[in-house]
Amino acid sequence: MGEERQRRARLERRTQETAIAVVLELDGTGKSEIATGLGFLDHMLVTLARHAHFDLELSCSGDLEVDDHHTVEDCALVLGAALDAGLGERRGIRRFGSAFAPLDEALARAVVDLSGRPFAHIRLGLVRERIGDVASENFTHFFHSFAVGARMALHLDVERGENDHHRIEAAFKALALALREAVARDGTDAVPSTKGVL
Repeated sequence: MGEERQRRARLERRTQETAIAVVLELDGTGKSEIATGLGFLDHMLVTLARHAHFDLELSCSGDLEVDDHHTVEDCALVLGAALDAGLGERRGIRRFGSAFAPLDEALARAVVDLSGRPFAHIRLGLVRERIGDVASENFTHFFHSFAVGARMALHLDVERGENDHHRIEAAFKALALALREAVARDGTDAVPSTKGVL
């Protein structure tokens, strides 16, 4: 089995707050089966998988009777950890990715570095308290948690947009496109770092 088979991860995480199972295939076609208990989060994860060309299965049973925070945070952490595991030693990848994505009047920019060092700068500019069944503040937390789990640097800025649904969906699409570029194979077996390790 070669490198083609190594860009896949299956993870489970159980706490007193959530139980999550994820299967992620980096060299996929954008297929997804998502069930988090939060319809709008499902919609965003389907969007992420579709535009990143990842095949993604993610299920979560969370303490939604408390609120949506733990579900959003833990899904991001486990999805990020699956991305990290799927990348393995991060050999032969482009490492860097950037993209703009519009959605009608909204425009988002994402820049990622699969550096092995988690960092996130997130600027979404949301004004509504909730989008669907998710508290708006939890989207910023999602992206921070995802960057931590994936051990990557993420800069995500929504440059404009009058509609918060459009703003956050453009952000997920821009992130997906940047990840699609960053995980792409560069035709070598080298680690893309002067350190020799990521």
